[in-house]
Amino acid sequence: MLRKIRITLATIFFVIVSLLFLDFTGTIHKYFAWMASIQFLPAVLALNVAVVVGLIVLTLVFGRVYCSIICPMGVMQDVISWMSSKRKGKKTRFGYSKGKNILRVIVLVVFVIAMTLGVGAIGSLVDPYSAYGRIASNLFAPIYYWCNNILAYFAERADSYAFYSVDVYVKSVTTFVVAIVTFVVIAVLAWKNGRTYCNTICPVGTILGAISKYSLLKPVIDKSKCMGCKMCERTCKSSCINVDNKSIDYTRCVACMNCIESCRRGAIKYTRRPKEITVSENVEGRRKFLAITGVAVTTAALRAEEKTVDGGLAVIEDKKIPNRNVPIVPGGAVSLQYFSDHCSACQLCVSVCPNNVLRPSQSLDRFMQPEMSYESGFCRPECTRCADVCPTNAIKPLPKEEKMMRKIGTAVWVKENCIILSDDVKCGNCARHCPNGAISMEQIEPENPKSRKFPVVNPERCIGCGACEYVCPARPFSAIYVDGIEVHRTI
Repeated sequence: MLRKIRITLATIFFVIVSLLFLDFTGTIHKYFAWMASIQFLPAVLALNVAVVVGLIVLTLVFGRVYCSIICPMGVMQDVISWMSSKRKGKKTRFGYSKGKNILRVIVLVVFVIAMTLGVGAIGSLVDPYSAYGRIASNLFAPIYYWCNNILAYFAERADSYAFYSVDVYVKSVTTFVVAIVTFVVIAVLAWKNGRTYCNTICPVGTILGAISKYSLLKPVIDKSKCMGCKMCERTCKSSCINVDNKSIDYTRCVACMNCIESCRRGAIKYTRRPKEITVSENVEGRRKFLAITGVAVTTAALRAEEKTVDGGLAVIEDKKIPNRNVPIVPGGAVSLQYFSDHCSACQLCVSVCPNNVLRPSQSLDRFMQPEMSYESGFCRPECTRCADVCPTNAIKPLPKEEKMMRKIGTAVWVKENCIILSDDVKCGNCARHCPNGAISMEQIEPENPKSRKFPVVNPERCIGCGACEYVCPARPFSAIYVDGIEVHRTI
């Protein structure tokens, strides 16, 4: 019964969290964006004390149920492991193996140091939620979009517009490759050995594992009933049950309840933890728990300090990304530094951006963190979708009125690229489409009223939305582009 409840809850969480990365209509985000906010790393980066404390209390009471129910990466591994068992016809294919504790600690230490120093790109590579986000938005989303486009094709021919087609393209080759590699590695590990990633690499699993050792409820072996058949050991995807010693490594147990269901003699029950721990073991365990908790608290404190200080038939050539002096980040990001420190590179905002202006960065210092570019669209001043879904608070929610006045960059006119001069034609697209009236057209020769007009940017009115850059007909580089600013402000 417990296993069925766990599978039901895990399925609900996995499907909805996955849809957050797939749904381009915004319907799912309106009601379930909170499911991304209760993921462990996003909660820490957002300094969401209530969620972090809630997850710790949840673990202290029920064990690592976060890993088996809430974490989408954990559930994905279970799905792959289940498929492997079905293909091989072996539900009892696992066995006990000693924990790789040294490797777990090393990965955790590197993760904490990277996140503390603001090198989020390193941390996001091993964080389970961020890794799953890249997999979902780069591998699962295109399949979802193609299926939607097929439905839209047939619906249109039936005079129905219940579906509409969307563009499918690779937003970042590098991030796409990282997503493929991550998926292949984790899929192979899960196919062969179940929860290997969770109990050797995942830093969140290591932290919660140290806490779950002291959980109130956990699977407990009744030595008087156990006959040593090893059925529980063979069904344990965490490889943490040692039947020979009648023991369970609770730092690796994810409370999947497989062992309880497999035991025919009822020798394993999900009950209160046994009280046969020696004094020395108890003291040593508490020291480890306090040490890991101290690291987490210190990291949160450092981040808290950072937060306070801070028409013809000719082929049209595709636009190329200009060389911006400062990257552009969304209006709610406060500043480039704040965004870099708090973003987990989960790609959720990239997935939901309706105008396709967000894409993963190729820069090493902000690797895979989203930045804005206007070749495929521009940032509509009234749109707040990225802020609405950001689970780490790296993009803070802004009222639409304030978002329309938030300056994130300044337009720059490049004389050499402008078709007014290069092709001797009239244009003015940039001025006509500027939502703030920050661009005016003035005479190239003031004394000659018949001379061409060129765009002049008023930096005090420009908010950096990119409408001018997007509509500029110049190729391959726009004659007007947006350069970001380090610290955002309201005009």
